[in-house]
Amino acid sequence: MMLHLNRQSLKENRAEWEKAGITLYSYDDEAVQAATQQAPQWVHFGGGNIFRAFIAALQQHLLNKGLAKTGIITAETYDEEVIEKVYRPFDNLSLAVTMYADGRFEKEVIGSVMESVVCRPDFKADWQRLKDIFTNPSLQVASFTITEKGYKLKDYAGNFFPAVAEDMKKGPEQATSSMGCIAALAYARYQAGAYPFAFLSLDNCSHNGDKIKEAILTFADEWAANGVADKGFVDYVNDPQKVTFPWSMIDKITPRSSAKVQGYLKELGFGDTELIHTEKGTYAAFVNAENAQYLVIEDTFPNGRPALEQAGVIFTDRNTVDKVERMKVCTCLNPLHTAMAVYGCLLGYTLIADEMKDPQIKGLIEKIGYQEGLPVVTNPGVLNPEDFIKEVLEQRLTNGNLPDTPQRIASDTSQKVGIRFGETIKAYGDKAKDLKYIPLAIAGWCRYLLAVDDEGKHFELSPDPLLKDLQAALEGITLGNPDSAKGKLKSILANKDIFGSDLYEVGLGEKIEGYFDELIVGPHAVRNTLVKYVK
Repeated sequence: MMLHLNRQSLKENRAEWEKAGITLYSYDDEAVQAATQQAPQWVHFGGGNIFRAFIAALQQHLLNKGLAKTGIITAETYDEEVIEKVYRPFDNLSLAVTMYADGRFEKEVIGSVMESVVCRPDFKADWQRLKDIFTNPSLQVASFTITEKGYKLKDYAGNFFPAVAEDMKKGPEQATSSMGCIAALAYARYQAGAYPFAFLSLDNCSHNGDKIKEAILTFADEWAANGVADKGFVDYVNDPQKVTFPWSMIDKITPRSSAKVQGYLKELGFGDTELIHTEKGTYAAFVNAENAQYLVIEDTFPNGRPALEQAGVIFTDRNTVDKVERMKVCTCLNPLHTAMAVYGCLLGYTLIADEMKDPQIKGLIEKIGYQEGLPVVTNPGVLNPEDFIKEVLEQRLTNGNLPDTPQRIASDTSQKVGIRFGETIKAYGDKAKDLKYIPLAIAGWCRYLLAVDDEGKHFELSPDPLLKDLQAALEGITLGNPDSAKGKLKSILANKDIFGSDLYEVGLGEKIEGYFDELIVGPHAVRNTLVKYVK
């Protein structure tokens, strides 16, 4: 028989699911659903793959062990079709497939998500439910995986996005932008009794708690200044006894749906393997991910929190989270990923594991990590940097069972390079000018932005909110004519909003320009440049 992902099938056909080697949850989901409806404790914004494969699975572990009584409510701010096509048709269930390097797949149905809603006022029933959740004293955590750009309120020129500017004028009752809606929900909680809770960003960016804090505070300040919200809301958001914005470091690779996994599940008799297309993305009822996972969170929750330390989460102080995050995001994984992504796209790769067989790419990221990154990393104590980077290079990036692509990782690079490379550059201070391989990676990104591969053929660039501006800055540069690049990189490399510093002021601008000139000499210049500098 075909196994279809719904709660009734799990109850009626449990033996068939288990015969297929699929682990099912062991708690009473009807009791959990009722408890969640009555006294919600956790709402999560952003129902993508890392939430389904990692965060929701953590709460499932607690539920299975009897360490939690409520599930998670997921809310979508970006792609409402995710709720309508990916969550509700499958009773908010997901099939999580863990992909091991030895070729094994572990399968588990994740059932901890009890409700799914669209975070938009024009979805009236969903919006009212979110307001009910936020005005309930029981709420402990509003967490987020909406990517770094999800918190941004301003465009490349530093102006508020039009929808944000309108929200600032009209106030919380008429908010329509994503962050405006979230700020409006916080305002509803303030009005209901100024109940405590935590805004927990679980996004893969530096000091992520500050990203959402800045957005919420900006709305609070603007609303108060415009007379469309109570000035006490500003005090509420600023009071750590009431509202906190913990920092966190999250790490788990959750690539797009794998055709290999899809075929494997079909053979098992799983009947919901078809890809689900929305206007903004592609999803599936299953989600695939690597087995390695890390989550370190600053332990500051004014209304309590789930006992996630019982599921492997490390709770600690802000300083330690900062050290862990810098270790991972600035040195041991993310900068290596970005360097692989841009050069992988230029050299025609479509699988990260295949890039690890390329001596120049592998050599480049080893030098960025071991030679330039590790010397300025502080050991956070809770995780060892050398062990972490060794696992990344020897086990995680080489996992051929994981269908991760340079094209996926190249998305939104403009939002990432300031942390992934900029922080290490800052750490070197006056000696930053001596760096060799980080500037080579940055030059590779600029070369990537030309959308011409090393064979001289056009390729599609991954999405990036600054793509039009970046490509406009490089307009007129042609492969085979390094003179055409003269002065063109300056607006990018000197942009402190992108890199966190002016790369000319730290002594790297001209070096990157030199690398870039070599990368555009002609076809195969990318390969030749890597061979020249990566010994």
